[in-house]
Amino acid sequence: MNGRWWVVLAACVAQLISAAPAVAAVHEGALVRTDLGWVKGAQGNDHRVFQGIPYAAAPTGNRRWRSPAPARPWPGVRNAIKPGPRCVQRATPGQPTGTSEDCLYLNVTVPRSPGGRKPVMVWLHGGGFIEGAGSDFDAHRLATTGNVIVVTVNYRLGVFGLFAHPGLAGSGGFALEDQQAALRWVRRNAVAFGGDPGNITLFGESAGGKSVCAHLASPRAAGLFQRAIMQSAPCTGTVPAGTMFPGVPAFRQWPSVADRQADGARLAAGLGCADPATALACLRRLPTERLLPLHDQFITPAVGSPVLPRDPERALAAGMFHRVPVISGATRDEMRYMVALFYELPGTPITGRTYARLLRRAFGEQADRVARRYPLAQYASPGLAWATLTTDVVFACPTYERNRSLAQRVRTYAFEFAGDDVMTEIPGSDFPLGSAHGAELAYLFPTPGLDDRRRQLSTTMIEYWTAFARTGDPNAPGLPRWRTFDPARPSTQSLAVPPDPTGPTDLAAAHRCAFWAGQFG
Repeated sequence: MNGRWWVVLAACVAQLISAAPAVAAVHEGALVRTDLGWVKGAQGNDHRVFQGIPYAAAPTGNRRWRSPAPARPWPGVRNAIKPGPRCVQRATPGQPTGTSEDCLYLNVTVPRSPGGRKPVMVWLHGGGFIEGAGSDFDAHRLATTGNVIVVTVNYRLGVFGLFAHPGLAGSGGFALEDQQAALRWVRRNAVAFGGDPGNITLFGESAGGKSVCAHLASPRAAGLFQRAIMQSAPCTGTVPAGTMFPGVPAFRQWPSVADRQADGARLAAGLGCADPATALACLRRLPTERLLPLHDQFITPAVGSPVLPRDPERALAAGMFHRVPVISGATRDEMRYMVALFYELPGTPITGRTYARLLRRAFGEQADRVARRYPLAQYASPGLAWATLTTDVVFACPTYERNRSLAQRVRTYAFEFAGDDVMTEIPGSDFPLGSAHGAELAYLFPTPGLDDRRRQLSTTMIEYWTAFARTGDPNAPGLPRWRTFDPARPSTQSLAVPPDPTGPTDLAAAHRCAFWAGQFG
């Protein structure tokens, strides 16, 4: 699958959380001793923030495409009041360019409150594995409202984090190895920041959520986290042609290392590094800018590497995953972004004729059957029909099936975010975004743009997420009851802006999951 579309999508979603400053109302003065040396962060009335702390050595030069190595100790006090460099990525609107391979840094937000050791929540950002940084997210309100420590992480992206080649150990999995190195750093240093190293919640959205899914199935992640949250992260099933991005062939969520290594050898030859005996040395000598054009060729971890030896979809179905409580869900209208960005914004909105052509490409001889389940007469526009259909087949129903697999063995809480988008605007488009991909981020990492009703949903979500981090159960006094997901009587919690209720909903019926199970089951 080509990842060029993620660059546009990630830029739009980034607006959800980039409107607020990374650190609010703080001044210098916080000192903590880590296992590698002292760090000095920024201190506010109710929290402290430490930014740009190295958790692994710089993966530069001969360390490009190698497993993360330990960072070196530093003398004196390290200034930790600015984020570390973003990992190499293309420039996107509203975000700085990432140009440094020396980018394995994390940020720690600590509430200033009494009490014992606090739960730790480790956030993996989204961006299609080709864009983003931990410092994009202001975790101040999440940390202080929930009385938890929040760690946000950079990890290698695109060709630098997921490259594969026949002669390369660890092919297709360096981004995941970085994330596990960050988790090990958290375990070693949690106590220094007032956290509990035995109570770590790993959570992420989009590519970050897919990473969480991978770590659930990774033997090397055993003991690194005690709870998991996956947001808008399809990590099971086959994506029909053109349903996620225009023109992209059908694909499975997890490619094999062998296939990715073949791709890597072909691309290496195009860069003048064809000789298998010298290819890796040749590639490691190339400057960053020569490799960046290959960035969107590597947009998901590969199965068969030491860090991910088995397919997460099969691992979840077979019960071969870490037995930790899980929150898992998506937004109600995930794919409306893609329709707005790739059809409405360029001035080529989906018409009835386009809709029929898209159905034929995606479903072949079953296109008429699918059209009868999603008739144009039921929707305000063909674009909304396509967005509804693709939300169901790409996100909602694969997430529902994943929750069924998880719930057979671990306590699982399913959600659907039904609040509206409050930050993102797509210039020149009046296509209704609804609860589109990434819309929940402005509620978990809230910005000043929320009105009273939306702040109420934001507080509810933060209290759910942080109660889960404390106990493995999101329920807490004063919150609407959130039932566990029972495969025999499945219930999904709808998270809605008042006066719409937050409570159980029949996701499978709303998203026609029985139909799709019959279509692809």
